[in-house]
Amino acid sequence: MAADAGTVLRGHCLCGACRFALTGPHNWVGHCHCDSCRRATASPMTTWIGQENGTWQMTGDAPQTYRSSAGVERGFCGTCGSPLYFRAERYPNEVHFYAALLEDPEAVLPEAQYHAAERIAWIHLASALPCP
Repeated sequence: MAADAGTVLRGHCLCGACRFALTGPHNWVGHCHCDSCRRATASPMTTWIGQENGTWQMTGDAPQTYRSSAGVERGFCGTCGSPLYFRAERYPNEVHFYAALLEDPEAVLPEAQYHAAERIAWIHLASALPCP
C-alpha cells in the first residue's frame, strides 16, 4: 500500500522507549530472506520499509547501533534490544525500518522479496512476490 505525502506512520520498539515516524511515500516495502537479517531478528525473514532520508525521524530515545559488517549499521533499542533499522553505505539516501514495528503493520503492503535464494525452504508465505 502506498502512502501519500501527508501520511505519517509511527512505530516503536517492544518497550516503547525508541520510537520513529515515517512521513509520506516509501521507496519500497519488501521481505528479506538474507542470513544477516534472519540472524538480526531471530526470524525466518523480515519485512522492511525503505524510507528516503528526510522523511523519517526518531522520536523517542536515541537507539544504540551495531556495525554488523563493513558499511552496515543496525539500530536497536538499548533498553529492550528490539532491532529498529538497517542503514548501509550502498544505500546512502535511505534507511530501512522494520514493518512489524509499526503501530499498524497492515498500513504497508510488501511488493517484493529480496535474497530469495537464501529463503528457508519451509517459508512459502511470500512465494508469489517478485524477486528483483
